[in-house]
Amino acid sequence: MASTKAGGSTKNLNDSNPKYLGVKLAAGSAARPGMIIVRQRGTKIEAGKNVRVGKDHTLFSMATGTVSFSDKRKVRFDGSVITKKVASVN
Repeated sequence: MASTKAGGSTKNLNDSNPKYLGVKLAAGSAARPGMIIVRQRGTKIEAGKNVRVGKDHTLFSMATGTVSFSDKRKVRFDGSVITKKVASVN
């Protein structure tokens, strides 16, 4: 006879680490070159002006300016960085 009762197997105990995805700079925020705007899986938000896409589909700024997103009613919309033109005084 068995001295202990047979235990069942467990399957759903593992959990993955959080990936911290989402918008990191909201519309209207100031962005400098290299700052991450959005971390995403796939290009749900496409790169607009002065924005590049990383190998993991991360959007990051290429210029100093203000973050802007296009029409949010579309399935895919673009994020861009609008730069201010500063007049030089000579």
